[in-house]
Amino acid sequence: MINRSRLVETFMELVQVDSETKEEAAMAQCVKERFTQLGCQVQEDNAKELTGFGANNLVVTLPSNHSGDKIFFSAHMDTVKPGKGIDPILHEDGMITSSGDTILGADDKVGVAVMLEVIQVLKEKNLPHGPIQFLLTVGEESGIVGSQALDTSLLDVDYGFTLDSSGKVGEVVTAAPYKAKIKATVHGKASHAGIHPEDGISAIEVASKAITTMPLGRIDEETTANIGQFIGDVATNVVCDTVTLLGEARSQDGEKFERLIQQMEEALQKAASERGATVDIEVKRLYPGYKYRDEDQVVLKALTALRKVGLNPSTKVSGGGSDANVLNSYHIPTVNLAVGYELNHTVKERVHSDQIVKAAEMTLTLTQLALTE
Repeated sequence: MINRSRLVETFMELVQVDSETKEEAAMAQCVKERFTQLGCQVQEDNAKELTGFGANNLVVTLPSNHSGDKIFFSAHMDTVKPGKGIDPILHEDGMITSSGDTILGADDKVGVAVMLEVIQVLKEKNLPHGPIQFLLTVGEESGIVGSQALDTSLLDVDYGFTLDSSGKVGEVVTAAPYKAKIKATVHGKASHAGIHPEDGISAIEVASKAITTMPLGRIDEETTANIGQFIGDVATNVVCDTVTLLGEARSQDGEKFERLIQQMEEALQKAASERGATVDIEVKRLYPGYKYRDEDQVVLKALTALRKVGLNPSTKVSGGGSDANVLNSYHIPTVNLAVGYELNHTVKERVHSDQIVKAAEMTLTLTQLALTE
């Protein structure tokens, strides 16, 4: 039932609408017009005002023609950089890439294209469907800020699916981590490094000691930590008095997550205390984690739909976050579904047209599984 050529054409058109994260206005206007033309109600929240990003989140409602579970599908409108002037190429083998100078934007315009196609098929075939909403967010690529500013009063749903995981269609992300960013500024004491270094307190030395004693890398199967930046810029003849560290902590387990943050803070405090330095620590918890079992309703729905479209589905744990993390924090059962794109966040990003079609078949099937007798 999926119109392959129309779906691929829609996707190719969407990726040519510039929408780098924080600059989503053109994409938001484009999809508002498309959903409205399909007879949907489009509502906006005030995410633009709250976040400073380029547009508001959109909540699209397709009026029901049958009783059923109240479900939703979500995707994000923004892309990473470089995402301006994308020139998509459909190769003879069905693979779609950019020209190589930009990303492709399949992350996550595959999800948006699938939404539009599914609505068209439901209408053309006069298929029964219960209440369906479509959520399109801004700022997902900048720390999932859009969904965190979402006006949840616009959503009236039982459960749903984020169409935004890389990998072949058939994978269901049933767990994803909590994540925090950590910024630490170590304050030592400057002095002349050649004449009286003993009068100084090296912030570089303190920060280095802290790094060697804090848990980093792969801590266990659920937990990771990393220091990504070490900033301390003075002349070599000066004992450096200020160093800033930027890092992150992640875990699928909330208790492990909080314990890891505490351990990283304690390593910094101890190293500073031992050398007579001080440290300012800022911890920003970006988003919560989620975890589902295979027998949970939202997972069962996804697995059943994938089997019905001829796939052998699998569940997986992700090391990254998505809008699904935040939606689960609103007590809305949500899992993230793979929609076929690969090598996202690089200029080699690609997606096969077969995968886009299969993602649409999966999504259409989920609408039918939500029906009640």
